[in-house]
Amino acid sequence: MAPTHLHISSDTKTSTSHQNPPFWFSPKTGIYTSKFPSVNLPVNPNLDAVTALFSYRHDGDAALVDSLTGFSISHIELQIMVQSMAAGICHDLGVQQGDVVSLVLPNSVYFPLIFLSLISLGAIVTTMNPSSSLGEIKKQVSECNVGLAFTSTENVEKLSSLGIIVIRVPESYDFDSIRIENPMFYSIIKGDFGFVPKPLIKQDDVAAIMYSSGTTGASKGVLLTHRNLIATMELFVRFEASQYEYPGSSNVYLAALPLGHIYGLSLFVLGLLSLGSTIVVMRRFDASDVINIIERFKITHFPVVPPMLMALTKKAKGVCGEVFRSLKQVSSGAAPLSRNFIEDFLGTLPHVDLIQGYGMTESTAVGTRGFNSENLRRYSSVGLLAPNMQAKVVDWSSGSFLPPGNRGELWIQGPGVMKGYLNNPEATQMTIVEDSWLRTGDIAYFDEDGYLFIVDRIKEIIKYKGFQIAPADLEAVLVSHPLIIDAAVTAAPNEECGEIPVAFVVRRQETTLSEQDVINYVAAQVAPYRKVRKVVMVSSIPKSPAGKILRKELKRILTNCVSSRL
Repeated sequence: MAPTHLHISSDTKTSTSHQNPPFWFSPKTGIYTSKFPSVNLPVNPNLDAVTALFSYRHDGDAALVDSLTGFSISHIELQIMVQSMAAGICHDLGVQQGDVVSLVLPNSVYFPLIFLSLISLGAIVTTMNPSSSLGEIKKQVSECNVGLAFTSTENVEKLSSLGIIVIRVPESYDFDSIRIENPMFYSIIKGDFGFVPKPLIKQDDVAAIMYSSGTTGASKGVLLTHRNLIATMELFVRFEASQYEYPGSSNVYLAALPLGHIYGLSLFVLGLLSLGSTIVVMRRFDASDVINIIERFKITHFPVVPPMLMALTKKAKGVCGEVFRSLKQVSSGAAPLSRNFIEDFLGTLPHVDLIQGYGMTESTAVGTRGFNSENLRRYSSVGLLAPNMQAKVVDWSSGSFLPPGNRGELWIQGPGVMKGYLNNPEATQMTIVEDSWLRTGDIAYFDEDGYLFIVDRIKEIIKYKGFQIAPADLEAVLVSHPLIIDAAVTAAPNEECGEIPVAFVVRRQETTLSEQDVINYVAAQVAPYRKVRKVVMVSSIPKSPAGKILRKELKRILTNCVSSRL
């Protein structure tokens, strides 16, 4: 329901009595268990994700809508088109079970059709960002042994140079024009090939290879099975929808997140289609267009990442509130929201419910999900453990398991956890430990009500004279200053101390805030060892499209600052 006030629960540590532990935590094993009842997942070992998706009956009408043209595909048409397209891909392109096919595509109504058609044949899909360089594409094509790719016009030449079959996916939905200009794609999507016999696909068969940097190191191929995709459909999307009074088939979602990333894939290519929801697909995010789309299509739900939330909030301040009347909920993921961003959003759109969630590519986006009630709101939390999921909080120095209120590395376990990394047993063994626990690399803690809070990444911890400092803690202090718009903290090497905290600050225009002012402000609010030792004024903080601070870029800026003074 809509929030009625701007209270944000404290993110500080809490304590829980060891004598009376909550039912969802075991002091003996250190295991946190979901507060929700377990969900019965399909037990048939020979079940693929597409069959599972289309096994659900609902009252949904439009399934996929193009935000620009209004072109739409109904839920009934969707299933028929997926089956027909699978036959076309099999007949025209000879795709067989186990073949790896790459989707190098921007968002479009075609994306779910192609993805579902391929995995229904037992093929394996690997997705790539369409803005990837030739070198990045070549690396992934080679590692995954890709033989066929679906891509947009701008990447046809790049992919063709790698010696693989390339199918150009049009931007248009005018099939008369497509028949003339792109006969290969027309044949695949509109050909009359009947239905091909379905191969025997097991739940444990790999369905997708999604790339992730994981807890450390370079980007790696994450092997996700049909079982994993069914888990995200059931435990992430369908379960969340079951917590609300209104039916999922009445919801209209705006898909501006990349469909090729696990967050967008789980929602818009799988889970929501099983609920009968309507998905309005944006080719690329633009805050001005979003306002018009929300009003035109009466969007009820908008999943975002932090930069999208910031842009939406800024645009909404100059728009009549009536435009957002249909909007019920905004959900954010991929990176934690700062307190300032949360307060700004709630103050701008007070009738809209705001939740955060947590998941990884390696967990098929299954992890935690926020849920606000009239009596309990945790806007800064990423929510409660999903059904069938367990967690541990582990002291990264001693390896001991920690009770609620204590920070440590988050480990999670459940049916969403990946099969492993592609051709990288060493990385798999470092990430999946004790048989089935996924080390997330995130520093986190559970509060006394079982809500999870993400603090920082272990690899970002600053080591100062034997003390350990989380950059996110200092960043929260910095952005609480009324003259600071944004901030980030990273470590700089120091011979005497090991490492020192360095703050990068974006100050408001026409202010006289100095580096020393910032240092003094932080020093007044933290323990002496946590003080910021150096401040660099910048025009913006480098961040990924998902809103994660690019600390490597901060270190590069810092190196350049030092070099310029020599």
